Amino acid sequence: MMKLGENMRIDKFLAHATGCSRSDVKKFIKQKVVAIDGTIIRDAGTKVNTSKQIVTLFDEPIHYQVLVYLMMNKPQGYLSATSDLMDETVLDLLDESYLRYDLSVAGRLDKNTEGLLILTNDGQLIHEVITPKKEVYKKYLAQVEGNLSEIDCEKLESGVEILDGKNQAFTTKPAKVNVIGSGEVEIEICEGKFHQVKRMFAAVGCKVTYLKRLSIGGLYLDSELALGEYRELEEQEIKLLVSK
Repeated sequence: MMKLGENMRIDKFLAHATGCSRSDVKKFIKQKVVAIDGTIIRDAGTKVNTSKQIVTLFDEPIHYQVLVYLMMNKPQGYLSATSDLMDETVLDLLDESYLRYDLSVAGRLDKNTEGLLILTNDGQLIHEVITPKKEVYKKYLAQVEGNLSEIDCEKLESGVEILDGKNQAFTTKPAKVNVIGSGEVEIEICEGKFHQVKRMFAAVGCKVTYLKRLSIGGLYLDSELALGEYRELEEQEIKLLVSK
């Protein structure tokens, strides 16, 4: 994927930045309403430096953001998917202006799980976040029913045997468990198998009644975001996603 600062054809730049088709962009160029640093452009193949030069269309500056990173406070009832024929997805919560960036979820959440969700078109970052070998821990707040003993916590921390989404048995990687109070537990895992947190607690005789993701790597959910709200990440926040 092209990154900011690299040279890009002006027709590709405007197509991505405005959502217009390349044929529409070529019409704009023929109308002499496209300029780079004040110079009218007559060739659709003209290159533009995406971070150093200013592109205008009808004398209005056009800003092009190649990579997008959004933090969302996901509410219950939405799928962590880009599309679904039956249910609403987290993309349905986004302003239409973001939909052209081909965003995907970096670490899915179950339909009825709330909390921190990252949406981005940065494939490399998604790989870093979701690959267990990278050991990017995700912290969850769980409300559980059942008697969670100290021995049970030790089992969770050392790894328990559960089934994945294909009903294949596997042993979970070591977790970090912190009992906050009666029925409330913080748990950190670096995997994301099907309903993994719920299945881990079920393996020690407890039922999860509420689940919220608090953090990914060193990045915590912004407490100012209400359920369903989102915002773009700052550069330093993006780096926190893969910090251990």
